[in-house]
Formats: sequence, structure tokens, C-alpha cells
Amino acid sequence: MSRADEIFRDMCLDILENGTDTKGEKVRPHWEDGTSAYTIKKFGVVNRYDLSKEFPALSFRRVAFKTCVDELLWIWQKKSNNINELNGHIWDEWADESGSIGKAYGYQLGVKHKYAEGEFDQVDRVIYDLKNNPFSRRIIANMYVHEDLHEMALYPCAYSMTFNVTQDQNTGKLVLNAILNQRSNDILTANNWNVVQYSVLVHMLAKISGMQAGELVHVIADAHIYDRHVPIIRELIERPMYPAPVFRIKRDVKDFYDFTVDDFELIDYKYGEQVKNIPVAV
Repeated sequence: MSRADEIFRDMCLDILENGTDTKGEKVRPHWEDGTSAYTIKKFGVVNRYDLSKEFPALSFRRVAFKTCVDELLWIWQKKSNNINELNGHIWDEWADESGSIGKAYGYQLGVKHKYAEGEFDQVDRVIYDLKNNPFSRRIIANMYVHEDLHEMALYPCAYSMTFNVTQDQNTGKLVLNAILNQRSNDILTANNWNVVQYSVLVHMLAKISGMQAGELVHVIADAHIYDRHVPIIRELIERPMYPAPVFRIKRDVKDFYDFTVDDFELIDYKYGEQVKNIPVAV
């Protein structure tokens, strides 16, 4: 069975059994009918995924892999904040008439900053350090920029990545590990989506840096299940679990900006029936 399924099931049970109910509190999110969207939440959830052993796509239900990767490339490769450059409709709710979501996500990664070694945006700085200073403890990308928050349609949820390189004591190969920090996570709609995205990112950066993928540690400040999602979650985690799929990069890509959605595939991906008509709080 998939270790990702076990992690997801145990996390959901912990939230449902030991979490705090926000019903009656003043909350920002609401349902389409205008009703307040309350949650059961846990503070400080930490999950670890060993990417050298399996790819953490849930088998309880199918993750929309290509759409998931497309959004990742939109943020980290295109460094875009315009939904017209995104193939999915994930961000339609937050975009203005021009398609912009403001100074959020990809915009922040594309801003250039001055360093002793030259001028880089955050993605290029990460790549530079992985190739030239792999054992640095300063390889970080951060999208939560306070001075620009008022110009963001939505504050970043998954807001920073900290990269850390270790060395395999048996083979001598360098191993790329990362911590994904998330201020808020809608467990049903976004948890595995984010895990899959940032697992792909670790594999991409490891590939172009001549490393192997190691651990992804997912740190969530506010891990929550919305009130209208509780029965869906309870049914989902009772489903059968299948073995994890095999992740493959189909081409020998050397340049981070040469990757396309079609370069990635999940082999032998078995999963349960899709969950339809999930209500989304905005």
C-alpha cells in the first residue's frame, strides 16, 4: 500500500478526533450560498515523504497529475501571475478582468534581487546555489512578501521552500531534500495536490543539479477539514489502498526551463473512484 495513503488517513483521523472546531468563530471563508465555512483544524502538522522510496500520489482517489504539474510550472517556471498562461481553471475565482491574481505566487519568484554573485530571481538563485553551493544552509525561496500582500488576490498558502543537500554515505551521491512550509491547507481539496506538486519540483531540481531526490517534509501551520467535507473525508479514508505509482521523467533534461508537462508520468497508478462535486470555500 502507498505510504502517502497511510499518512493522509492518519492525519485526517487525528484532525477529526483531536482537532479544534471553529464553528461560531469569525471566519473569512464562506460557501457559495454565503454561509460561513467552518473547519476542524490542527496546528502544526508535519508529514515526511521519502521520494527515494515512492512517489506520494494518493490512491484513495486520482490526483489530476498533468493539471497539478501545469500549475507548478506556471508558478515556478513561467513565474506567472496571470491565469491566461495557465491551462486549468484553479485560479479563475481570484483573477481580475485581465487575468491577474496580483503580486502573488509566480510574480514573487520572478522578482530579481541583488546578491554578491550577481542579480537573480528566486528560482535562478536556488538553481545557482544547488549547482555551486550545494551544502549551503541558505537555499530558500519565499513568496510571502509583506509589502506586497495588499496587492495579492489571495495570500500564498504554500509560501516557502527550504532546500537542503545531504550525501548518501553508501554511494557518495548528493541527495536533495526540501521543506515545504504552508500557512493553511484545505486537506480534502489541496493537501495531496500540494504534496504531488512539490515532490515533482524536488525531482526536477535534483535532475538538473545531478542529484537524487530525497525527503520532502511538509509543514502545515493550519491543517483543516471544512465542515461540509467531513462526510466526504470519512468515506474516502475507508477506501482500499493501492501501491504507490512509479514517477518517471521521460527525457534527460538539463535546463530547468526546458521541462514541459509531458516530461512527467506516473506508471502503474491505481486509484479509487473520483470524488465529484466537492464544495469549495472561498
